[in-house]
Amino acid sequence: MQLIVGLGNPGERYARNRHNIGFMAVDAIARGHNAAPWRKRFHGLTSEAVIGGERVLLLLPQTFMNESGIAVAEAAQFYKIPLSGVAVLHDELDLAPAKLRVKTGGGNAGHNGLRSITAHIGNDYRRVRLGIGHPGDKSRVHAYVLGDFGKGECAWVDDLARAIADNAALLAKGDDPTFQNRVHLAMEARGWTDVKSVTERTPG
Repeated sequence: MQLIVGLGNPGERYARNRHNIGFMAVDAIARGHNAAPWRKRFHGLTSEAVIGGERVLLLLPQTFMNESGIAVAEAAQFYKIPLSGVAVLHDELDLAPAKLRVKTGGGNAGHNGLRSITAHIGNDYRRVRLGIGHPGDKSRVHAYVLGDFGKGECAWVDDLARAIADNAALLAKGDDPTFQNRVHLAMEARGWTDVKSVTERTPG
């Protein structure tokens, strides 16, 4: 069993927040791989699917971001999933919009969801960093991440979620480098290469 976690805050109020891009991506994986209906378990919403021949548990913690580790720990412990089998999709301020990077371990860069997960299960899980860009001023970060994606951003957000879903078999198999590269190529093919103006343009 593999565990793929999307980070975000529960409820319609937060549904299109930048902080919820992890929820959006994992929901796209569920839709794209005929996953079972969502149900409440482990202080979260869970769904199961077979992706790339791997049995995968999809998890959206419902504890609010700063206690995400509760849900992740319960699910991982129940299924005895090692840290190498846990992939967490989350928003990343220090990555340009529409970009994706995968790494194992490392710092949490002030992300409360990652901090909570690390406190509950340790640090060496896989992080799928979904770039949302930085507002440019530290004092604006809170409002920025809890603000909705703008109208001009929705196209790349949807394309990124779709690219992640289309290549989720590689993530499930642990082939992170190929997964990252395939998503990059998919976004490039859609025209999302100009990171300085990516939120202001429409893909060709």
